[in-house]
Amino acid sequence: MDKYAVLPSTGSKKPGFFYGYIVVLAAFFVLAIMLGLFYSFGVFLKPLSAELGWTRAMTSGAYSMGLFVTGLLYMVTGRLTDRFGPRIVATVCGLLLGLGYLLMSQISALWQLYLFWGVIVATGISGGFVPMTSTVVRWFVKKRGVMTGIVAAGTGVGTIIVPPVASWLILSYGWRISFIVIGIIALVLLILAAQFLKRDPSKIGQLPNGENELIQENLVSEARGFSFREAIHTKQFRMVWSIYFLLGACLLTVMVHIVPHATDLGISAMVAAGILAIIGGLSIVGRIGGGSVSDRVGRKSSLIIGFILLLVALLWLQLAREPWMLYLFAIIFGFGTGGLVTLQSPVTAELFGLRAHGAILGAVVFGTTTGGAIGSLLAGRIFDITASYYLAFSVCAAFTIAGLILASLLKPTGREDLV
Repeated sequence: MDKYAVLPSTGSKKPGFFYGYIVVLAAFFVLAIMLGLFYSFGVFLKPLSAELGWTRAMTSGAYSMGLFVTGLLYMVTGRLTDRFGPRIVATVCGLLLGLGYLLMSQISALWQLYLFWGVIVATGISGGFVPMTSTVVRWFVKKRGVMTGIVAAGTGVGTIIVPPVASWLILSYGWRISFIVIGIIALVLLILAAQFLKRDPSKIGQLPNGENELIQENLVSEARGFSFREAIHTKQFRMVWSIYFLLGACLLTVMVHIVPHATDLGISAMVAAGILAIIGGLSIVGRIGGGSVSDRVGRKSSLIIGFILLLVALLWLQLAREPWMLYLFAIIFGFGTGGLVTLQSPVTAELFGLRAHGAILGAVVFGTTTGGAIGSLLAGRIFDITASYYLAFSVCAAFTIAGLILASLLKPTGREDLV
């Protein structure tokens, strides 16, 4: 019976409204704005390339650089969130993201694109996924998967709203005015949403999930967990990092290049932007549904299901020529990748605990962004050589098969796995 002992209240407040739901809502809005802006790059890619005379590889190279910088900084913002909490991190990053968008409206040289987007915007984005999802897993235990999914669904909502709005603004006022309008709105909303974030329940005298009866053994085990240095020396970390490197290569290649690919097929720019919106919409279902399913069937099984869906989508993309076929691709792709992205934080918590969760998750997500940086840049280069994206999408399908194999081999982490 001892292992199911209830944690003592130790002066905690009487049960009432659980603030964790406010944290979830605020984190949801932060991700919706930050990632919606970041994934809108594909909408700006053609207008930028056409007006300034740059190839797609040159232009998408800035996006790849931004992915790399964001991923690298996720390890920093993860550590800062572990130590100082998400409010300060999200506020500072929100300021930088808004500034980066305003500066993008003034670019006239390639180096400015790489500085403003690849460094400043990317630094702003690093206040998003890792700090937000790392915070949520500290607030929830029993509902960790579904609550992480709800927060991660903010990315999908942002992808539904921002790319079509950006596309409309570009068609109506040009890409420079579009950067200004979106940048100002994002800056204000991000700073406001960040003020509602708190690091963990202990800051206001509550317990995770808002319940007074939690299994002590599980909480103590998670609180101890692995240090950052210990975690990165396990084989499980290397496997998870590789899994998400492969996912990132597939996900970000599609997010950057699916709009240009669709317009190359003769589809209008607004319809092509709608494909991104569908991916975002179904990723919402995938993120919430995938998180909920993982609470029931386990993280490993959910990873396998997600990669199977991703493989089906990428194989179908090879055949897609008409708008309805691309819409079907977007539905399957969005649902599958949505669930896989959501699992990053719960899988990290399950394998390594909460002791250094933000820093460890940052390193895992760095794998995702590194894969995305390489994949999106490689896809642009392949297009410049072959005038087609089909070879790039075939490479993504091969990456998906490798990710599926690694997910099926993933096992729980123990101290004996330290090497």
